[in-house]
Amino acid sequence: MARIAFCSFNPSPSLSPAARNPSRRLPLVPLPLRLRFSWNRIGGRRPLAAVVARYGGGGGYRPGPSRRRPRDGRAAADPDYDPALDLDRIKSSSVRLLDEQQNMLGVVSIDEAVRMADVADLILAILSIDADPPVLRLFESTDYKKHKYEQQKKKRVQQKRSAANRMDIKELKMGYNIDSHDYSVRLKAARKFLKDGDKVKVIVNLKGRENEFRNIAIELLQRFQSDIGELATEERTAKEKGKTSYRSFCKCLALWECLGIMARGFMDRLR
Repeated sequence: MARIAFCSFNPSPSLSPAARNPSRRLPLVPLPLRLRFSWNRIGGRRPLAAVVARYGGGGGYRPGPSRRRPRDGRAAADPDYDPALDLDRIKSSSVRLLDEQQNMLGVVSIDEAVRMADVADLILAILSIDADPPVLRLFESTDYKKHKYEQQKKKRVQQKRSAANRMDIKELKMGYNIDSHDYSVRLKAARKFLKDGDKVKVIVNLKGRENEFRNIAIELLQRFQSDIGELATEERTAKEKGKTSYRSFCKCLALWECLGIMARGFMDRLR
C-alpha cells in the first residue's frame, strides 16, 4: 500500500534593505527562475516525486521525449517526398529550362525558372540534376503525373533486369572424408545453383592433422568438377588458402544465351 507524506512549508518573511526602504527599490527585471524541490535517497529508495516550477523566461516546464530534426531538413519518413520537385538539391545558380512541349527555353537562373513556373501555374521538375547546368522542365499537373508514372515504371524494369543479371556466389563446404550421401546432396545443390545462374564455390576444410590428407582434398575437388560435367566450367584452378582448398565454378552458357545477353546490352545502350 503506497504511503503519501504531506509536507507543509511556512517560509519566514525576510526583507532586503531595498524592501525596507521603498525609495531605494531597484526596478524589477523579469529573470528566468527555476525552483526545484527534491528529496534525496531515503532508506535506499529513489524519490517518488519532485516538484518543478519555472517562472519567467517564457513557457512552462514540459516533460517529454526529445525530437531530432532530420539532417536533410525534411521529414525522415515522408511518403509524399518527390526528389524531382526538391529544388534545394540543385547547387548550380543557373539551369537549362524546357517548356511544357519540351522546347528549349535556354539557360536561366534558378530564381527565374521558379518565377516562370509560378506565373504560369506550372510544376517545375528536375529532369537531370547531374547535367551541367542541370536540366529542368515545366509540366502541367496531369502531364507530370504521367511523367512520374513512366519514370517509376522504367525504374522497376531496370531493377528487375539487374536482379536477373546479378550473379551470387554459393559456397558448399565438405570434409575430405565426406560420405557418398552428403556428397550427392552437395552435388545436387551445386547443379541447382548453376542452373539458376549463380556461381558455386566448393570448399574442403582441413583441421589440424587433416592437413596430411591435402592430396585427397584436391582429388575430391577434381572428382566434383568431373561429376558436374558440361554444366559448368572451372573459373579458378584449385587453390590453397591456409587450411582450406577450394575451387570456383560458373555456368556454361549456350550460344543462344550469349546472343540474348548481347542483345539486351545493345537495347539498354539504345535507351
